[in-house]
Amino acid sequence: MLAYTLLILLAGGLQVLAARVKVTWDVGYLNISRDGSTTWRAIGANGQLPIPPIYVTQGDILELTAINHLDKPVSLHAHGLFQRNSAYYDGAGFTTECGIPPGSQFTYIIETRDQSGTYWVHSHYGTEGIDGLRTALVILDQDASLLDEYDEDVLLALEDWGQEPNDNLLERLKTLSLVGMPPNHPSVLINGINANLSQPIRFTPGRRYRLR
Repeated sequence: MLAYTLLILLAGGLQVLAARVKVTWDVGYLNISRDGSTTWRAIGANGQLPIPPIYVTQGDILELTAINHLDKPVSLHAHGLFQRNSAYYDGAGFTTECGIPPGSQFTYIIETRDQSGTYWVHSHYGTEGIDGLRTALVILDQDASLLDEYDEDVLLALEDWGQEPNDNLLERLKTLSLVGMPPNHPSVLINGINANLSQPIRFTPGRRYRLR
């Protein structure tokens, strides 16, 4: 009986420590140049691109609200996270949901009690994710002693970036052969900046770094 009582108290204590992290994305179009040369209509959140990474601690509950200002549906998928008994929050467009209609909003409830590490959130509808609607999701481990294993935590988000909206490429792929098609993603971005224009990543001898 005592052991059972202690177990209940422990579970209650863990729930108290957990937080509800609320993030809202106003999803909309942005005319932007991310490669330093070509400007075209991409997709961002809250007027930003790249979208800032999301940080939570293991055990937290992430409430991610998407408000759709596009002219097509939106869905958001937390890539790599378990959805035990919550597939309706998985965000796979036309698989677990129909997508958020234009002018509407939806809140995804994402639990993190069983996982930690580096994941990402991205649109799972059409080419929206490739057009910018994505960011890193970092779940910090509950075990604070792990912080002693390194001096600095460095997030490196890598992505391809093209010279036009990817809907255009998709339409061409439906009608043309891949043979002889020019590459559509000539730029590589590091944390949202053209790799050739980004600042050098400097490491200090003797310090320990965690690279995500």
